[in-house]
Amino acid sequence: MTLPAHPIHHWTDALAKGETSSRALTELALDAVNTSDQASATFTRVHADSARASADAADRLRSAGLPAAPLAGLPISIKDLFDEAGQVTRAGSRVLGDARPAGCDGAVVRQLRAAGAVIVGRTSMTEFAYSGLGLNPHHGTPLNPWDRATGRIPGGSSSGAAVSVTDGMAVVAIGTDTGGSVRIPSALCGLTGFKPTARRVSLTGTLPLSPTLDSIGPLAHSVACCALLDAVLSGQEPATLRPVQLAGLRLALPRTLLFDGADATVSAAFAAACTALSNAGASIVEIEIPEFAELAHINRGGGFIAAEAWAWHASLLSSREAEYDPRVAVRIRRGSSMSAADYLELLAVRRRWISGVAQRLSAVNASMMILPTVPVVAPALAPLRLSDETYGSTNLLLLRNPTLINFLDGCALSLPCHRPGDAPVGLTLAALGGGDAAVLSAGAAIEAVLRARF
Repeated sequence: MTLPAHPIHHWTDALAKGETSSRALTELALDAVNTSDQASATFTRVHADSARASADAADRLRSAGLPAAPLAGLPISIKDLFDEAGQVTRAGSRVLGDARPAGCDGAVVRQLRAAGAVIVGRTSMTEFAYSGLGLNPHHGTPLNPWDRATGRIPGGSSSGAAVSVTDGMAVVAIGTDTGGSVRIPSALCGLTGFKPTARRVSLTGTLPLSPTLDSIGPLAHSVACCALLDAVLSGQEPATLRPVQLAGLRLALPRTLLFDGADATVSAAFAAACTALSNAGASIVEIEIPEFAELAHINRGGGFIAAEAWAWHASLLSSREAEYDPRVAVRIRRGSSMSAADYLELLAVRRRWISGVAQRLSAVNASMMILPTVPVVAPALAPLRLSDETYGSTNLLLLRNPTLINFLDGCALSLPCHRPGDAPVGLTLAALGGGDAAVLSAGAAIEAVLRARF
């Protein structure tokens, strides 16, 4: 038995009506963990005892007639980057296996517990979150739920987060996104994922990759789920998500770079989604954004991620590099060659780059963009394991589109846009920093149109 793929509101309604209990939902999640051949690669730690205790507490509060918290009694997974009191934050690594357990919960975990969440466990990930593919040579790589016969990647770095939701081990998952690590696995696994504006959710108690670009968001079954989790994580009062009217909504469709290397499946699914949105009244304006083509050159030295990861890892790498995933270590070491002057120049270039993109959008009177989340469907795992060259080129391809939004200091929502049963394809709706509420409201309207087609 597993948790059926229902959004949060389905479960909160069922709990309120007494049709199920938090303990029952938690047992379904734990049963899915115990019976799945993907579980050992999906979770680095399962909290069976504490999850049952939390679920029982939620049921007692509900039975007493007390108002239910927003996530009361719902099984949720968290990425192995977030501090939990008494747990070691390993970040998918071996090198931190002997680290001291966290003395207290990080900010994200505190917010989840305050909202009543039942934390079922810590999900696996690319070591130190430094890849968009999801491979982990230490703990294994969970397979994408689509086409497990072939054995395809789930995307990363929040790989276990995605599979925990698709396989009914959690209602929702919390991941991080520095260059696409929430949106990539959401797109490849058929989920909805939200990357908020970076400063929206506190990073306190989260092991960093790049503090300049790191953000924290949910992987879930609907836009409404993402909106609720975003409110909880950012410390805001949850509110009813109100979809906007699509009639008259202008969406910029950048043609620069984003479709290079796109496969036929992604191209067809994305084009069909755009047609459906146009038929529903949205105005889709194709534009060129030359700045997008400049980002690879801007980041040629490793960018913020390499520089800031090197600052955190330098001492550890110097003494224990043999315990690292070599494919992660080599990219972190790129930051060792960046000078303070290089870093300051990167900050200045980023400001100019963001201003340039904002002017392109303003010129066509569009506050949001749509684009394919990633240009290809989930690649097979085996070739990526065997070839460093294939691993490197595929990683760059999957990271390319979502990374643009992180460098833009923007927010973005990845929505499934494929036909049920087909290979998962993600459509991204994105805006400049601070446009979170608008993206979620427009995303809810887009989701309704996309789902109504089938």
